[in-house]
Amino acid sequence: VSTQSTGSNELDGYDDVAQWDLSLPDGKHNVRFQHGTTSGRRVILVDGKEVRNTGWQFKLVGKESFLIGKHRACIIIEANGLNYTYILEVDGKSLKRFVENRKKVCRTWIPRVSGKPHRVVLEKDSLNVWVDGQKLDVMGEFTDNGTETHFMIDNTAAVIRAVTSGKRREGIIYSLFIGDIQVPDAPEESDAS
Repeated sequence: VSTQSTGSNELDGYDDVAQWDLSLPDGKHNVRFQHGTTSGRRVILVDGKEVRNTGWQFKLVGKESFLIGKHRACIIIEANGLNYTYILEVDGKSLKRFVENRKKVCRTWIPRVSGKPHRVVLEKDSLNVWVDGQKLDVMGEFTDNGTETHFMIDNTAAVIRAVTSGKRREGIIYSLFIGDIQVPDAPEESDAS
């Protein structure tokens, strides 16, 4: 994850001056920012689609707000002499803090079902389950050991089991099973799961 980028744009070209990659439950996203430092023009692209274009402006520094899915985002433009610094905030937090928080509230697995990899994300705070960027309708049930959340991936039964660790600091342990096979956690991603 890039949390900030600096650049100068002497010829006022429209190349990207900053770029960030992050993962949200609905999938991975790419944010690109173009800044004409002579014209003040600002263009924001999310996943290759232009979501903001200010055109010509007098003010070369400031903030530009936009959405990444349902998340509020803001690019802060600061001047450092002849260079500029670009900082991305998501939901009112620096990208670094946002990513750290997402890692605490989400679990991610990448199981292979029917020969294809799928991205499964559990939002622990809401118990929403996302598969390949789509929020699923799931069925939850209480068991003797905790809870089970049932859903399908490519017509294959899947379940997320939540059991207590018995240790206060560890809290609840979440495990994904496809059939009777436990899926390992996704490798630590460098961005928000």
